[in-house]
Amino acid sequence: HRPETDQFGIHSFVYRQRRPFHPERFHAFLNSDWPGVVRAKGRFWLASRPAWVGQLSQAGALVRHEAGGFWWASVPKDRWPADEAWQRWRESVWDPVFGDRRQELVFIGIGVDETVLRARLDACLIQAPEARALRDRRLQLVDPFPVWRMEGAKEEPRTDAMTG
Repeated sequence: HRPETDQFGIHSFVYRQRRPFHPERFHAFLNSDWPGVVRAKGRFWLASRPAWVGQLSQAGALVRHEAGGFWWASVPKDRWPADEAWQRWRESVWDPVFGDRRQELVFIGIGVDETVLRARLDACLIQAPEARALRDRRLQLVDPFPVWRMEGAKEEPRTDAMTG
C-alpha cells in the first residue's frame, strides 16, 4: 500500500513563530491566494490583541478566523490550573517574554512552495522597531478583524503588554 501523501504529493508543514502578527498585514495574507494549500488550521496572535488566541481554519476557498479563547499569559496566575500535567505543558511552551503566545499554523497541500509561504508569513510579523513603538505606546495599529467576544466571559483578561 502506497500512502496517499506519496501517491498524491501531499505535503504539510507547521509554521511556528513567537512574535505577533501585524493585524493589517496578516489580514491581507488571509485574503490572498495560497497556491497549493488545501487545508490550514491552527492558532495565531495579533499584536493588537495580546490577550486573545486567534483560531484559523481553512479548507479549499473557505478561510475562517475567530476568537479561540485567551492566552494563559493574559490570565491572572491565581486562575491557572494547579494540575501537574498542565504545569508540565505550560513549561514546555512558555517563553520568558511572550508566555504561551505564539503562531502555530499547519498548512497541508499539493505543490506548496513552503519557502515562499513561510516568507510571506514572516513578512506579516511585527518587526523590532514596531514592537518597541507598541510597548512605548507610540504606535497604534489598525485592526481590520471583527470584534472578538467570548460567550460567558465575565471580564476581559489584561491586555497591557505583549509580555508574559
